[in-house]
Order: sequence, then structure tokens, then C-alpha cells
Amino acid sequence: MLFRLKHLFFFFLSISSFAQSDNQYNLIPFPARFAGQTGQFTLTANTRLVIAPATDAGVKSVAQLFAGQVKTANGLALPVAATSPALTKGVHIFLSLNKKLNLGDEGYKLTVTPTRVLAEAATAKGLFYAAQTMRQLLPTTSGSAVTMPACAITDKPRFSYRGLHLDVSRHFMPVSFVKKYIDLMAMHKQNTFHWHLTDDQGWRIEIKKYPKLTQVGSKRSETLIGQYFQNYPQQFDGKPVGGFYTQDEIRDVVRYAQSRFVTIVPEIEMPGHALGALTAYPELGCEPTKNYQVATKWGVFDDVFCPSEKTFSFLQDVLTEVMTLFPGKYIHIGGDECPKTAWKNSAFCQDLMKKNKLKDEHELQSYFIRRMEKFVNSKGRAIIGWDEILEGGLAPNATVMSWRGTEGGIAAAKQKHNVVMTPTGTCYMDYYQGNPATEPLAIGGYLPLDQVYAYEPMPAELSAAEQKYVLGVQGNIWTEYTPTPEAVEYMVYPRAIAIAELGWMQAGPHNFEDFAQRLKNHLPRLTAIPVNYAKRLFDITATTQGNDQGQLQVVLKKLDSDSRVFYTLNGKEPNEKSTEYIGPITLTKTTTIRAMTPAGGRLMQTFTLHKGKNKPYTYAIALENNSDKEVKKLTDGIRSETPRDRRQWANFFGDMDVTLDLGDVTSVTKVSLNFLKVILEKNFPPNSIEIALSKDGNDYKEAITQPITYNLNGPWDILPVVADFKTARARYVRIRAKNVGVCPAGHPNAGEKTWFATDEIVVE
Repeated sequence: MLFRLKHLFFFFLSISSFAQSDNQYNLIPFPARFAGQTGQFTLTANTRLVIAPATDAGVKSVAQLFAGQVKTANGLALPVAATSPALTKGVHIFLSLNKKLNLGDEGYKLTVTPTRVLAEAATAKGLFYAAQTMRQLLPTTSGSAVTMPACAITDKPRFSYRGLHLDVSRHFMPVSFVKKYIDLMAMHKQNTFHWHLTDDQGWRIEIKKYPKLTQVGSKRSETLIGQYFQNYPQQFDGKPVGGFYTQDEIRDVVRYAQSRFVTIVPEIEMPGHALGALTAYPELGCEPTKNYQVATKWGVFDDVFCPSEKTFSFLQDVLTEVMTLFPGKYIHIGGDECPKTAWKNSAFCQDLMKKNKLKDEHELQSYFIRRMEKFVNSKGRAIIGWDEILEGGLAPNATVMSWRGTEGGIAAAKQKHNVVMTPTGTCYMDYYQGNPATEPLAIGGYLPLDQVYAYEPMPAELSAAEQKYVLGVQGNIWTEYTPTPEAVEYMVYPRAIAIAELGWMQAGPHNFEDFAQRLKNHLPRLTAIPVNYAKRLFDITATTQGNDQGQLQVVLKKLDSDSRVFYTLNGKEPNEKSTEYIGPITLTKTTTIRAMTPAGGRLMQTFTLHKGKNKPYTYAIALENNSDKEVKKLTDGIRSETPRDRRQWANFFGDMDVTLDLGDVTSVTKVSLNFLKVILEKNFPPNSIEIALSKDGNDYKEAITQPITYNLNGPWDILPVVADFKTARARYVRIRAKNVGVCPAGHPNAGEKTWFATDEIVVE
């Protein structure tokens, strides 16, 4: 078969041999079948884009678009010409429909020789993707010879759905940026743009029948300052926010996307995430007299659509207008994060459940979704929704977008429903991609580039028959903390490029080092556009380990495997004349390591050496959430730099009772540790802590009870605690702390259980 795994060997060989310049074989996504050849094709002022058949409008459009891209990037005009006997013999680029090619509607063949370039496909769409490959074979910018290296490519995608999402509700994005976003998608052979148009924080699409949706529902009075949990109480900026797309603007974007073979999936959220609509039309809620307001902060709200006939009529009217604007198959109806509180408290909803013999509010949500699906299906379209639409029973023809892990996708496929995989742990690009202490503010989490690329979209739990229901994979960006196009670009790229390759490249082992090498040579193309992409590919990370002498060793790692690393231990900034990293760095005292790579990688991290470093410890009270599975966070020598970064913290939802074994009786002068304070997140440091010492592990004679004082109000913080033992001797260090209990009156979660966290027990 054409796409056998045996081609991977030649694929890796080709990359290592030829990926040396910006217009060699640094193709992303990499083709299904590829052969590098000798020589190159040179484009000149005499080169023509020859199309066949000349009467095919789609082929002509692809040629004109490609010519414009070459003109922009390389400064060379390529006239488009119809095929003729004279041109056929010339040194030109040929775009030709070949209905006999058995590569599907997106596949193509591309042959580059020193005397001609031939792109063939069964459809104009296939020729478009051939043109995108040619763009990557050309030099990054003008100012040099415009050449393509010789090669033979036969290519087609693995998945039919290759998506990228953009939330414009939390922060509105201008049409110019939406088009740029679509351009970047198409450049990397992604074909589905998921446009999240409505939510609690703003309604962003004009609906003629309901003008207040944009007159009122698109505007919020202000926006939360900082991360959601950062301040207690929360702070707001006092600046009104608005913005929406007119229907003419929507049509313009749809045409633009169609010319690049990108289908737009509009999302109109229901039944939850509805405050934008309820503020404009409160009669659609379960409390019609309530003064609903467009949300000024993030999260999930109890205010949802009431499943009344008035609501269904409204939503049918809205979707009727939406479907006239968006010609694609799918209408995304959301379906996620719908609290049931309003329905439980609504006499109407409870009566409706009895009349329809619905056993609970989850089945009421299923009733809601089924009603809307029946309407959408009657218009010849299909619904797609987040995986919560599985709850209470899946609508008959619905496609599921699996975001809360892979379980929803697996369940839907086993029920013979189509699935798009987009799990948070690998596809959510609003997560941090580098050190949270130095990265722009994000929602949380940690998703570096290599973790994205390591994702396999096809669940192993599915049989061959069930796998056919997995349509593809999608990356998502939610814009709570990305208020500008530049901020979106930083979070999305280059992680979206990794997702693009996952969606296109054939099944089989994927090599991250190879991808990283191609990406490094591809990034200048983004610079030239320009795109404000993150340079985390060049980052340096550090981990610790012990050696046979019980010393601390620091291991430096980098994603860019061919970069050299230079470092200092004396507090000075490193350069290429500093010590080069060869192997683990042995430390004998608390040290700040500064490191760099010539490509721009940077690291500054402090490693705390103390008598408890790498020593074993035990929990007398087990952690409830496995936040310290390997039982090493409290003595690994790494202290968290910021409340943004939760990777180093052990979380206690009950009391703390930890005993550290130093191995031998030794002098102990001080014991210190830090506690996280994030009051809004129900994270309350303990009011006091008891630190006790023992020589035998039974008799704890020396103990210090250290009070911890803090103000509930204010920003999140890290609180240090130090117990000074002067000249004690001990082998065992026991730390006990009591959970505060419950959140106090006045807290948004008053009466609910609190928790606390610490990150390192330092013994001196």
C-alpha cells in the first residue's frame, strides 16, 4: 500500500540529510510519501502557473491565490496561464486536475524537477494543498534565488477533520485577525475553523430578528483583573468591552475561508453559557424578572436557558439566520458546563420533566439537545457538541467533541457516533507552555510543545470498526487571558502546528526531534508574516536527581536537540564563552543556575540544598488527590516561584502529618517550608504548624508551634514559615498542621471545605 510504515525510514533519512536551509525539505505537516531528489527548480520572471483545465474556476482560484502568496513572500510575480502546447514544453509550474488519482478529495501528487513542477489532484482542494507544500519548498523571504528543491511527493491526510478553535466571546477579535487565523490554518493544511461566537461574556454575531443580542448582549461593563483566583475579593478594571460581527462581515469571512478550503463551524452556546442572550432577553431564563448581566468574570454560571417553547422558538430563529450565513454541515450547539440549579428551582422545569417522564435534569438537558437537533436536522444540517451532550442520552445524529479527556470520545464512538478529539491535556492552548513564572498569564495547566506532539488522537480502546467514527483532532484557544490578537498568536503557535501535523500525517511513530528540526527551520516563515509565536521550542528545563554520594545533580534538557547549552553558577548572565553543558551539574550548596542557548533558550532556576534533600518521608494521613504520587515533591530541592505554577505543590484536603527521615542523627538548626495562599480557590494556609524533632522516631521531645498569620483580603501569595531550633540534633522531622476547616461567612464558598498546600521541607 502507498502509505506503509516502511516509508518512515526514508522520511527520517530525508530530513536528516536535507533539512539544512530554509527552502529544503522542512515540510509541516510532513507528506505521506516523500523522496528527495537531486537539483532544484528555479522560478524566474518567465515562469508561468499553467492550469488545466483552463475552464475550471476552482483551479484558477487556487493558482491566483498561490501566485499572490509567492508575490508577497518572494517578491516574484507568477502570471496564471491556461495550458497550451507551447507552454507544456516550457519550464513552468503546472496545476492539473487528474480525476484518476485515488487520493481522496484532499490528496495530491507533486513532482519537482529542474525543468518543471507538476501538481496533480482530483480536486481543486487537493491542488490547494499541493500549493501549500510548494510554499514551504520556496525560500522564506525575497532577496535570494527563488528555487524549489527537487522531490517527488504523494500525499493525503490521515483525518478528514483537522480543526482549530477561536473564542471571540471572552475577548472580541477583529475580522482582519480572523482572516489571518484562517490563513495560518490553511498554510498548515487544517480545514475546519471552530468559531466560538456566544457565551456568558458576550454575544458576537448579529441576528436580525433579535437586535438586542448585539445592542445589549455584546457589551459587558468591565473585566476581571488578573487570574480568576488571584485576588480576594476579585478586582475589576472598570472598562466597558464590546464588539460583534455584522452579517455582512460574517459572509465576507465565510467566503474568505471557502477560498482556502476551510469550513467554518459556528458555535451558538446552549443551554448553558447563555448570559449574553439572557441579558438581552431575560424572558428566556427561568427567572424572567431577574436583572441578568453580561458576565464580567470567567467561569460557569447558574443562569441558563429555560427549556420553554419561547426559548426553543428563539433558538430556532437564531439558528435559521446562522445557517443562512454558514453553509457547512455542522452547527455547534455547545452543551457544556450547564449547571442544573436554575432548572431544579424552576416549577416550570420540574413540571416539564414530569410530563415528559424525565428522571432528572440530565435527561432534561438531553431533551433540550434532542429538540434542537431535530430542528437542525430538518434543515439538512447536523449538530456537534461538547462531550456533556452524552449525559442523559445522546441525540440520535449528534457528533461529540471530546474535551474532558478521551473518555467521551470513546463512549460516543462505541455508540456509533462521530467524534472529534480535543482533550484538555493535549489540545488546550490556553494552558501555560513554559515556566509560569515568566510566561504571560494563563488559565493554568502546563502543556509544552512536545506534550502536544506526543498525543495520539486515535484511542487504543476502539476497535477497527469503531475507529472510523473518529473524524479527527482539534486545538482550542479560550481567550479569558488573551485579550489581543498578538496574545492569541503567542499561545496558539507553534502548538497548533503540532496539532496540524497530528491531523494530517499518517498513523505510525512520530519523532519529536525530527518535527522540532523542521519546525525550527519553518519558524522564520511565521516571522515573515509576521506571527507573534512563542519561542518555547528553544527553552531549557531542569530536573534533579541524586548520585551515589548523595549529592544533588541538575539535569538540563531542551526541545531543540541540536542547540548547545551554556551555563553559570555564579549569578552572572551566561554567554557562548560560559561553561558548556555536557552532563549533570553537581551542586554542593543552594545555587541559582543560569543557562542559555545561541538560539535564544533561557533558564534561571534556584536549587535549594539542605539536609532533607532527596530524603524519604511518609504521610500519616494520605493525600486525597494524589498530588504527590511519587512522594518526592517535599524534598526534591525545588521551591515554587509563583502561585501560578502548581506543579511543585503537595495539596492537603485534610490535616498534614508528615515525617521526614534524615537517615542519621544530625544537627538541625532550622526547618522551613512555604504555604500557598489562594483564598478565592478555598486555599487557606493553616493557622499554625507544629514542627517536632526526634532521634528515634518515637519520642518527639523538641517541638515548636509556629503561628501563621495572614490577611484574607489581597492577592494570592506564598507564605514562609521558619522554626528555629538553635542547636538541636535529630534524625526525624515531623510536621503537623490542621486544615482551617471550612470557608468563613462572606466567602463565595462559605461553609465548604478548605485545603492547603506546601512545596518543600527545608532542613538546615
